[in-house]
Formats: sequence, structure tokens, C-alpha cells
Amino acid sequence: MKNTARLVENTSRTLVWAGCVPVLAMACAFTLGGCKKPADSEAQSLVAVEAEKPETGEISERIMADATLSPLAQAAISPKISAPVKTFYVQRGSKVKEGQLLAVLENRDLAAQALDTKGQFASAQATYEMQTKSQVPEDAAKAELDVAQAQAQLKLQQEIVAARKKLFEEGAIPGRDYDTAVAALVQAQAAYDVAANHLNSVKKVNRTASLKSAEGQLSSAEGKYQAASAQVSYSEIHSPISGVVTDRPLFPGETVTAGSPLITVMDTSALIAKVHLAQIVVQRLALGNEAQIMVPGVTDPVPAKVTLISPAVDPGSTTVEVWLRVDNAAGKYKAGTPVRVAIAGRSVPQAVKVPVAAVVTAQDGGKSVMVVKADSTSHKVKVQTGITDGEDIQITQGLNGSETVVTNGAYALEEGTKVKIGKADEGDEKE
Repeated sequence: MKNTARLVENTSRTLVWAGCVPVLAMACAFTLGGCKKPADSEAQSLVAVEAEKPETGEISERIMADATLSPLAQAAISPKISAPVKTFYVQRGSKVKEGQLLAVLENRDLAAQALDTKGQFASAQATYEMQTKSQVPEDAAKAELDVAQAQAQLKLQQEIVAARKKLFEEGAIPGRDYDTAVAALVQAQAAYDVAANHLNSVKKVNRTASLKSAEGQLSSAEGKYQAASAQVSYSEIHSPISGVVTDRPLFPGETVTAGSPLITVMDTSALIAKVHLAQIVVQRLALGNEAQIMVPGVTDPVPAKVTLISPAVDPGSTTVEVWLRVDNAAGKYKAGTPVRVAIAGRSVPQAVKVPVAAVVTAQDGGKSVMVVKADSTSHKVKVQTGITDGEDIQITQGLNGSETVVTNGAYALEEGTKVKIGKADEGDEKE
């Protein structure tokens, strides 16, 4: 009886479980069917993009470039002589003026040489004065006196010859006396000619040569004295410009070699940002154009102006160097700082413009934008661009302003893709 009861109980449980299985299967099927999201292939293919219509209005060009701030003037002062540093009168950071004494090198040996050459120069001056004021005039006076004496002797002999000739013709004296007088006349004539030639050479040749010789000796002595004085002056280091001492690598007692920088002075009252731009861009610039410089650590852009446009193209880079001047009277900005510059160029009053991010540049350099058509599909439109202000860019050809242009998400967007306009939510971005 017990075995029969157990069999009936097991059989009833099996029937109940078998009857529940279809019910549970139907319930699960109903539940799964109710939780399943409807398949919508079109919704799944939509790409979220941001789009807007192009603006029409004024756009001012902003030419962006990188630069480094340079001082208005800089002097790396190097001595011409090698000597130990005797004294420094400035430290790094000291403000100096043009011509100010900055340092003195050891110069006692140079001062001694200068003193020696100074004595030689003084001696040469005395010799020159003696020759020009005493010796040369005396030689000329003596030569003139010799000429006068020879001329008087010649005249006397001429009178004697004339008198004896008359007496000889009258028979009062013998011919020997007349011949003696004629011989004396010839000697007197020769003496006069010699004296006259000597006077002429003293006046024209000897005087000029003596003066030149004296002048040459004086000039030589003066040159040696000036060279020695210059060597002494080279030991005194003066600043060629006004500014601030930015470098002083040595200390007193250390030896500086000729040609090596001893002190560096920079004029940082104004700084220059030097940029290199393409020639086609420079053609749109002019002296005095406004600019802005973004300095690291400075919140607001620093105003600047174009002060120089190079008249020649750099043969290596085929670019043109442009200088922007920044006022730095307060010393707030530092030379050598890398900066970003924005130069104001030309303006277009009525321009079709879109955000810079909306323009896609192909590998061949061609530019295009993606527009959203009426059926919410993307369409690629080739465009030509003009000037840019850093945020917007001018479209010169390809758009008329009525299109809806994709401003974010155009990159890698294929032609004919279904899009939805609006910012992508977090889920879409993760997907």
C-alpha cells in the first residue's frame, strides 16, 4: 500500500510540472517580447552632428604665428685684450646707461708702455719744433748769405777785369796781369753758381725733405703713443647701450680671454617678436598694423605693432621676417620667452563665414565642407577660403549662405550619411 501511494504522489508531481512548463514558456516569451527594443535600422544609422547656417558679416583677418621675444638692443661685450678682471662695478640685473664704466681689467703693464711711448712722443715733438723753427731756417739763411757773398765777389772781379782790360789796351800793364784778372773772374762766377744752386736746393728740396722727415718721426711717435693708450683704454669696459646687465659669468681675479663675452647688456625697454610669414601673407600687411601677443602666464593679450617688414625674402625658407614691437617699460616681460602672435590684417565687410572647424582639408590641399540636405543626408561641397580671424573663416566660393553646414563632426563623414542635428549625448559619444 505504501509503494502504491508513493507512485501516485510522484505521478501527480510530474503532471503538475509538465503542465506548468508551457505556461512558464509562454510567460517568458511574453516578457522577452515586451522588453525587446523595436528594430529600427534607420535610427541606428543616424550620425549626430552639429550644424548651423553660415553667417554673413564683417570678418577681420588674424594672422597667427609663433615667435620668441627678443630685446630691442643687445650687446655681448668682449674685451680686446686678455687680462685678469681687476674690478666689477655692476652685478647681474643692474641698470646701466650708455658709456657707463662696467669693469676694469689689470692694466699696470699697459699703463707703463703708454708712459714710455708718451715720452718718445714728447721727444719727437721737440725735435720737430727744433728742425722746423731753428735748423731749417738757419740753413736757408746761411745759403742766402753765401749767395750774396759770391755775388759781391763776382761783381768785384768783373770790375777788375774791365779795368785791366782797358789798361792792357793802353799798354799800361802786361798781358799777364789781365789774364790773372780773367782767371779770378771765372772762379768768382763758379763760386756764385755753386752758392745759388745750394740756396735753391735748400729752399725747394732740403727744406721739404727735412720737414717731411721731422713730421714722419713725430707721426710715428704719436701713433705708438696712441696705440699704447688704446691698449690701456681696452682694459676699461664701458657699456655701448643703455639697458640691464643680463649676464656676468666671471668674478674679480678671473682671467678673461680676448673675444669672449665678459658682460651682456640688453635694452628691454621694448621687446621685438620676430615672425617669418609667407610672402603672399606679408603683401597684406603694412607698418603700424595692430597685433596681439599671447605671453605664457599673462591672462590678457599684450598689444603690439608691426614696426618692420623685411624688404627681402629669406633665400633659405622663402619667407619674410616681420617685427612686432611690445612696450616693456615696466620690465614685465622677459626676453627669450616663446609667444604666440596674432596680427590684424585686412577686413571684408560682407563675407560668408563659417567656423574654422567646419572646413576639411584634403591631402591634395583642397578644402570642402559638409552640408545637410533637406532629406537629412550629408553632402560634400568644395569651397575656396579667404581670410580668417582664428575662429571663423571666409568662404569665397562654394556657399551662398543658405546652406546648413556641419560645424562639428564633418571629419570622416561620408557622402549621403543620414545625420541628426544636435549635440551628441554621452551614450552616442561612448558608442
